[in-house]
Amino acid sequence: MPYLIAAVVLVGLLGLLNLLLIIGVIRRLRRQAAHPSVPPAMLDGPAVGERLPEFVATTIDGEPISAELLGGPALIGVFSPTCEPCRDLLPKFAERASRLSDPVLAVVVSDSAEEAAMDVARLAKVARVVREEPLGPIQTALNVNGYPTVITTDAAGMVISSDVDLPDTVHA
Repeated sequence: MPYLIAAVVLVGLLGLLNLLLIIGVIRRLRRQAAHPSVPPAMLDGPAVGERLPEFVATTIDGEPISAELLGGPALIGVFSPTCEPCRDLLPKFAERASRLSDPVLAVVVSDSAEEAAMDVARLAKVARVVREEPLGPIQTALNVNGYPTVITTDAAGMVISSDVDLPDTVHA
């Protein structure tokens, strides 16, 4: 009889442990559901509270652009034409950028100019646009490994948000 009691208690404890593990997995899945197509390792970018890293590039209009020339506050978006979440976010980004008086920089990442042409044309109406190949100078400087990435800075050039979505408010 004592063996039977011990076995029942052991099975009950294992069932309770299994239930706790399942609850943990469900919580993690719910957190990841906010960014379903972006693996957690890809949520990089400059850290909030640090100064926007220096970069130098040339816009599609042939103008030089850098963190210093961009100034602040600013809105920066990094998109790829082959990225499904980018297609969803790009119209919202363009609409938000059209309402801002602050500088807006859009980086379109693509191996070919033809592939990026539609996104570049859409963003050129509301932002300074740079088209660069994967791991280009802006992406490298900003530590952007996944798309989309939206970065906002304050007047001092400090990063106030870096995420895969537009922040609720752009500037404080």
